[in-house]
Amino acid sequence: MNLLHLKYAVEVAKTGSINKAAETLLIAQPNLSRSIKELEQDLGIKIFERTARGMFLTPDGEEFIGHANAILSKVEDVENMYKNNVPIKRRFSVSVPRAAYISDAFAHFSGEITPGAVEIFYKETNSSRTIKNLLYDDYKLGIVRYAEPYEKYFLSMFEEKGFAYEKVSEFRYVLVMRADSPLAGLSEIRFRDLDELTEIAHADPYVPSLSAAQVKKEELPDNVKRRIFVFERGSQLDILSENKDTFMWVSPTPEKTLDRYGLVQRECADNKRIYKDVLVYKKDYTLTELDKKFIEELYRSRKKYL
Repeated sequence: MNLLHLKYAVEVAKTGSINKAAETLLIAQPNLSRSIKELEQDLGIKIFERTARGMFLTPDGEEFIGHANAILSKVEDVENMYKNNVPIKRRFSVSVPRAAYISDAFAHFSGEITPGAVEIFYKETNSSRTIKNLLYDDYKLGIVRYAEPYEKYFLSMFEEKGFAYEKVSEFRYVLVMRADSPLAGLSEIRFRDLDELTEIAHADPYVPSLSAAQVKKEELPDNVKRRIFVFERGSQLDILSENKDTFMWVSPTPEKTLDRYGLVQRECADNKRIYKDVLVYKKDYTLTELDKKFIEELYRSRKKYL
């Protein structure tokens, strides 16, 4: 086993394809395939399942890629320090759901980082991508959001993947809309009141063990006839602020964020589903001072806004 083989395996895991990885690595596809097979033989494990749909990690492969990412990151630090006389950078990385209270915590955290070399990665995405970021892309912290009915599945998966976890928050989604929206003046909002309005929705909802069609039915009720799917939270808020006939389901949002966009938030009497945000990281990972500072800000923000 050598570092080159580690880099090869990490790239194949990232792309899910020998062909795509070969293009990125500028290596012939047969040579890359042979290197992966040699690595598996050296380790005595099967890293990838080879299928017509691509390369998928086995359980042993998931564990190996996690270690490989950590090793390659350390090697990069050492190379920079000795070859380029560059001090080792402090690194912080977190993958999170799109939530104003979390971005508020991150904003406060980013403003209190002490001087010195540092690299910060903050990615908003769904639960599936967050888990993959922790396993394969060397993200150190993640916040996974799930509906309460799926808790057993997620907790079992956390144990299987070797994650430490702790609940950050528990809440029901609220509706966000413009202050002059037809919804804002109602004394009580019911699902039927949403029928003729346009929902702004996350473009990548995720529920374990369900097809995309089932996910939409489960997470995005059929009573809404008009829906715009958007990936980026800033764009979602821009659309809401420009169109009084739109609304969005969100975790409770800080007033300063609502004021910035001219929005208000309201509860819906028919909405009973509980969601949970759970902080996760690998059990063998030691939290850094930056990690601890972010977590401190996260709980401060949760206490203030949820």
